[in-house]
Amino acid sequence: MSTPIFRPFDHFDFGDKTCFLTGSPAGKQLSVFPEWMIKQFGLENKPLKMLDEQIVTYSDLWLPVSEEALLPLNQLEEEISRAFISGYEAVKELDRVRLFQWIAKQVYGIIHYEIRSGIRQQKAIGEQFNFSQALMLKFSNLHLMLQSLVRPVEFEGVLPWTICVFPVSNASDAFVYRDEINTLAFSLRMADFGLVACIQDNGESYNYHRKVLEQVDGLKLDEIQFEEISSRFFYSAYLFNRLPEYSFLATGGVLYIEAMPLRLSSKPVYDEWQVKTYGQVLENFWKPWGYTLFEIIKDPENPMSFLPEG
Repeated sequence: MSTPIFRPFDHFDFGDKTCFLTGSPAGKQLSVFPEWMIKQFGLENKPLKMLDEQIVTYSDLWLPVSEEALLPLNQLEEEISRAFISGYEAVKELDRVRLFQWIAKQVYGIIHYEIRSGIRQQKAIGEQFNFSQALMLKFSNLHLMLQSLVRPVEFEGVLPWTICVFPVSNASDAFVYRDEINTLAFSLRMADFGLVACIQDNGESYNYHRKVLEQVDGLKLDEIQFEEISSRFFYSAYLFNRLPEYSFLATGGVLYIEAMPLRLSSKPVYDEWQVKTYGQVLENFWKPWGYTLFEIIKDPENPMSFLPEG
């Protein structure tokens, strides 16, 4: 008899004693950010701002986990850490489902922490915790996909994500992590690589950014070039105007996940690109280099770019 699928968003099962992945009793705690990464880059006391403006550190974020979930999570971390420490050549060879699982664990781990914190805060003032139905659906779908770590899951048809890995000429101590939980966008730059992902776009970002991806194919990027590409992916994730739906079918002990078509509307999948808004995103990604919005969009028809011309 197969294990029932855990659906925490049905009854808001986000207690500190409930495994975030399986719903079983949790006797352990798992760091959202892997301990090897925290130690290697000295992130113990590095600040992070949460959605409620609370400042925490990388080592403050943890997840309740059961013994049954801890083993596959540790196995995933060992596999990913070996590749990440080795560098670009190893990372690009990683199975995309495994890379998705690791990225999804990071992003969902932060979502889970945010929800736990929000529930506690609302309870303290006697109010019920709630948020957007659209976000709840996205987060619930992400959690079901992440259960591929603890149960047999088959992704049928189009994969639900876009994940791109680039070779990057990083400084030896470089570590830049970003995520945007509302749009499920993610980027990481370290060692000699950078990766960027949109983890619920059904691969549309590949098509949307095809020209840029072709321009840099085979090139080793400078740090500023990678950050420019990341900014484009993060901004397009904001413009993505579909709420992806998925078919979930559990049969024969396997959970089958299939992406439903996005193009059932005559409206384009992405809203119109606004140069000024994009410039604001890019300005944030380019903070280490000090470029201002005025400089970036001085020529609105040709915003500043360090990418090769196609």
